[in-house]
This record gives sequence, structure tokens and C-alpha cells, in this order.
Amino acid sequence: MFFRTQGLSVVLVVMLGLSAIVWAAGSQESERADLQLELADLLFIDERYWEAIPAYEEAKKGATSEQRIRASSGLLRSLLFVAEFGRAHLEAVELRSLQPVDSEVRALYADGFWASGLFEEAENIYRDILATDPSSAGAHAGLGRSLATRSQLQSGLEEVLTALSIDATRPEFHHTLATIYRRLNRFEEASDALQRFVELLPNVRRDQRAEWSRAEVRFLRSFGDLKPREFVGTADEMRIIPFRLVNDKVVIQGKVNGEGPFDLVIDTGAEQMVLSKETAQAVGVRPIANTISAGVGDIGIRALDLGRVESLEIGSLEIRNLPVIIKNPSLEGLPRGREPDSLSPLAFGLSMVIDYKTKQLTVARHLPDQTVDIDMPMRYHRLAVVQGVINKEHSKSFVVDTGGEVVSIGLGLASFLDQKVPTRRIPLQVYGTSGWDDSAFLLPGIDLAFNQISYENFSVVVLNLHRPSALLGFEIGGIVGYSFLKDYRVSFDLTRSLLRLTRL
Repeated sequence: MFFRTQGLSVVLVVMLGLSAIVWAAGSQESERADLQLELADLLFIDERYWEAIPAYEEAKKGATSEQRIRASSGLLRSLLFVAEFGRAHLEAVELRSLQPVDSEVRALYADGFWASGLFEEAENIYRDILATDPSSAGAHAGLGRSLATRSQLQSGLEEVLTALSIDATRPEFHHTLATIYRRLNRFEEASDALQRFVELLPNVRRDQRAEWSRAEVRFLRSFGDLKPREFVGTADEMRIIPFRLVNDKVVIQGKVNGEGPFDLVIDTGAEQMVLSKETAQAVGVRPIANTISAGVGDIGIRALDLGRVESLEIGSLEIRNLPVIIKNPSLEGLPRGREPDSLSPLAFGLSMVIDYKTKQLTVARHLPDQTVDIDMPMRYHRLAVVQGVINKEHSKSFVVDTGGEVVSIGLGLASFLDQKVPTRRIPLQVYGTSGWDDSAFLLPGIDLAFNQISYENFSVVVLNLHRPSALLGFEIGGIVGYSFLKDYRVSFDLTRSLLRLTRL
């Protein structure tokens, strides 16, 4: 049930008046909590999430066990909507401690773990729910999303379709469905699912979610009968491509729409191919729709163009009909000239190996099994992610970014660590994909562990990762770049969902 904003304002006035009467009358705490919950729910319905958050927190005071579950659930949903993923995780832990029986509430707190980047723990909760209640739509959708990050796309698709057969009114289910269809290169079905997502969004007020999603629908439908990401020949063939290291970045040469060769950075920190405005114009790639991108820097979220590359040739590999982000408008005042052109083979569904010793890049849909020194579980949710442990107690998700240079952690995490043990901050000048990050600093004295790899009393760069996290839908704990990867032969094995490292 939805209310118009004007009508809701009247209801809120009445609610606030009733609250005052209840206080004056000295009614029981549970009655006050119930009124506060009604107020919080109305704020949530009106999409006034920042106002709903303190209202739900206030409702916890003197609440019964049932009211506390309701308040915690509403608070968690609100925190997820505003991308306050750190606080959402804490609330998910509290909600779980209340031991709710309802399967959808349990799926909600699993979503809280997911949003904090604890994918494995969230998946285990979804599976536990379905073991006792196969009718939980939220658990099916969550499990489907989780399976997709492990490249089990068909199984993930089946789980999400099951969720929709149980409850087709949840817009986020349709968004997950669209994401999986897109990875399966089924763009027409992805656009239909995204259109249903837009239609199911609350109509209380207009926001940019609907605007950007409609643009994405237009872009996906622009492919028509073209086969997205079409390989000329077979994608199963192993192809070896030489590269150069330039400013700690892996640079290959390739032709775009038959033009070139151009320098292309292998950048797993980008979710698809990226061209500068100048290169796009030179090869005849025209804007089709708008999109948004988020990265490190004071600009945060950038509005950019979406286009289509007709053909990409790198070595003996040729791929047709590739989605591409065009960096228009361009950033100005870059320390190293114009923005580079880049691509991530992972976005094409290809696994890859980067050998920093021989300076060779190997790409193929499936990599052969091999003997390696370290295997790390890897998820692929728009970007490649592995788990790291900070100061021996905080498990976080780190983006593996071949286009990055250092090991970094997020500002929110650093602030949390600073609250526990004050540390020295050394200001830095950092330029990211969204401009200068004026809040960046060097933080010494950190312990980091990634499987068998450990850094003790280590200095990390602290970056503001809130907006990239909001765009991805989970908290990025940090980023590992060249300084982490350079000593290894690095395999991004999508089929096995592993980051495989062999010491050089």
C-alpha cells in the first residue's frame, strides 16, 4: 500500500500528535514502540530512508521481542537502501541474534551479510533457510545471486526464476534476473527483466534508479538481432598475447573496429570495455544511451555514455558486438594525460593468466588445471573479488584490480579501526577514475592476510570507496593491485571461481 507524499505528511503529523498524547498519558513502552514503528514504516514507504533509520532505532526502546524484530528488519532494509553497508552488517548480526522464525526475515539478514561482502556466510544462510522452507522467495533469490558470482549462471538463473514464481512483486528479484541474463548474453530477456524492475519501483517519488535503468533498457534493446560478445572462431582456444608494463599496468595492443593498433590496459577494476571520448570518435563508436560509473575521486559517481564496439582484435582473438563505456565527458587535469582505453577479459566471460615475469597474457574460456602455490576462492560480481582479513579479525571483500597499483582499504573500515586503536595518518595525493581523492591517506601498522599471504605491520592506502560500493551493491573492503600481484603468475579462473597464484 502506497501513500502520496502530501497525504503522508498529514498522516505523520497525526502520528506525531498521537505519540505526544501517549507519552503524556504514560502508556506502556510497547504502545509507544508500536506507534513509533508505524511512523517509521510510513517514512520507509515514502522512501525517506534517512528519516526512517532513527525512527526504527527509537522504536527499539521498550519494544517487545516481536516489535524488536520488526524494527530491526525495517532498519536493516533502510540501511541497505542508502548503502550504509557497515551499519547494515551490524544490524544483520543483531537481527539474527533475535532468532526470527519467519524465513523472509532470515533471508533479509542474509542480505545484510551479503551487502557487507560476506558472500560465503550469506550463501550458507540462504541454503539453511531453503533446507527447512523451500517456499522462501528471498532465499531462492539470494542463492541465485550467489551462484552467479561463482559463474554457475544456469543454476543461479533457475533459483531466481523460482523466487519470481513465488513472489513476482519484488523489484530487486527482477534486477538480479536482468544481471544474470546479461552475463548469459541474453540481452533481450535482460531488458525485459529490467523493464519489469522499473515498473515495480515505488511511485512515491521519482529517482535516478528508474532513469538509469530505462537508459540501460534502451541500450540492451539496441543490439536487436546482433549476438552480444560474439567470438569469431572459438572462445575455448588458448591465446597468448604479449604485453608491456607501463606505470605498473598491463598494456596490450589491439584493433577497435578495424582501426589501430591502440594501447589497451588490462583492467579488472573495470566491469567492461572502456574507451576515451577521443578513441571512440576515432573508431566510429557512437553513444547509444547514458550510464553511471563510480570510482575513487571527489567526483564519485560519473554520468557517462554507453556505446557498442563492432569488433575488437587482440592477438588472434576477435570479438564482435561489445558493450563499451565511453568516458564522455572526459576528466580534465589528469596527471598522466588523457584517460586510458581499457578492457577486462573477465567481462567477456574469459578466464585469463597474467605472467608478470614473461610478460604474457593468456586468455581462454576455460583454463587447464595446473599446479599452483596458492588457491584463493574468487567471486565475480561485476568485478573479481577475494576475501582478506584485517588485523586478524575483520573479514572483508577486496577487489582484484590489475589496473590499480597499491593495496588499499576503504575509508569506512579505516575509521572503524581508528576508533579501536588510534593510528597515525599520513596525507596522500591520489588520483582515481573519478578525480582526486582529497580524503586519501597512508595508514601504517595494519595486519593483512589473504589465504597463505600475510602482511604484518603493513602500510595501506586509505581511499573513499563508499560510492563504488553503493554502485556494486556491497561493501568494498579494499583493493589489491600491482604491488600485490607482481610476484606471481596470476590466474583468474572463472570456471573454478579461483584466483590462482604461482610464485615467480
